[in-house]
Parts: sequence; C-alpha cells; structure tokens
Amino acid sequence: MRIGVIAIQGDISEHVDALARALEERGSSADIVTIKHKGIVPGCDALVLPGGESTTLGRLLIREGIADEIRQMHLAGKPILGTCAGLILLAREGDEQVKKTNQHLLGIMDTKVNRNAFGRQRESFETGIDLPFLDLPYNAVFIRAPGIVECGKDVTILTQLDGMVVAAEQGNVLALAFHPELTLDTRVHQYFLDKFI
Repeated sequence: MRIGVIAIQGDISEHVDALARALEERGSSADIVTIKHKGIVPGCDALVLPGGESTTLGRLLIREGIADEIRQMHLAGKPILGTCAGLILLAREGDEQVKKTNQHLLGIMDTKVNRNAFGRQRESFETGIDLPFLDLPYNAVFIRAPGIVECGKDVTILTQLDGMVVAAEQGNVLALAFHPELTLDTRVHQYFLDKFI
C-alpha cells in the first residue's frame, strides 16, 4: 500500500505525520511517499494534495508533468484528498480571482470555488464543524480558506459554513477547505484511509 503526498509546496510534513499517526492508530501500515516529480503518482494507491499557494502549486504540477498523472489516478478510481489549496486545484471552475491569475485547475470535481472565501491570512480561524461520518464535532482550522460556491449533481455536500461548502465528496475525491493535518485529531485522515485500506 502506497500513499502519495504532493510535495511541491505547502503542508507536506504535517500530512505525512497525520497519515502516519492515523495508520498507527488503526494498526495498519503503508508507505507514505512525497512527490516532487512525475513518475511516482502512477505507483500510488491514494494521493493527498495539501494546502499551500494554489497558483504556484497549479503551475508546478503542470511544469513537472504531475497534473496529467493525477487526472489518470482519478480516472482509475483511486482516492484523492485535497485540502485548502488542494480543494481549489480539484475544481472545474474558479471565481474571478482564479481566472484573473490564469490559475490552472485539474477539473476533477464538478465544483466552482471562491479562492479566498474566508478572507486573508490574518483572518484565519478555528471552529467546530459537523461532518456526517463523525459522531462528534471536528475542530477545523481554516487558513486563508477557500469555499465551494457551486456543486454539480454528483457532488455530495458534507458540511457548510457561512453559506459556503467547506467539505464535499465526489466519487473517490474528498475536498476540504480546512486543514485536518494541523490538529492531533486523525478522524478525517481515518475516513480517507477507509476508502482504500
């Protein structure tokens, strides 16, 4: 079993640590590999697109030849988790800010995103949210967070905040506007692992 974490930019080590803790808690094992170049994604059973600066991430995914590999992974039905910038990159369409910066999107999820739905870095916050796959509320960390403003019919909305979708699922893809890797609560990573372990 091999889990890839896109390691071009963003919360890479935090996701690696969170996945390792989640695997240990469930008594499972998997290789967690960081990905900076093409050729590694095809050998992975699951993939994480972490937070970071989405315009830079999108540009580098194209330049390194990783974007098409991620699309192929999606077509193969393998689980993909996108957090914060990852949620933006998974979308089919972005807001005016995304269009203005000519940001590359993977177009994997039938969603339209607002890149800075919850304000700038200084307006970051934590709040409890309810997720249908968890018994108790989850303390979500939002940092310069995006939001989903439109969902296609095949997208399942998992939770909303201030009228914005902040967690959604479509088939094998899970998109979160918040950062589950920045807490010690592994329940969201456990839910992701449930998809293939």
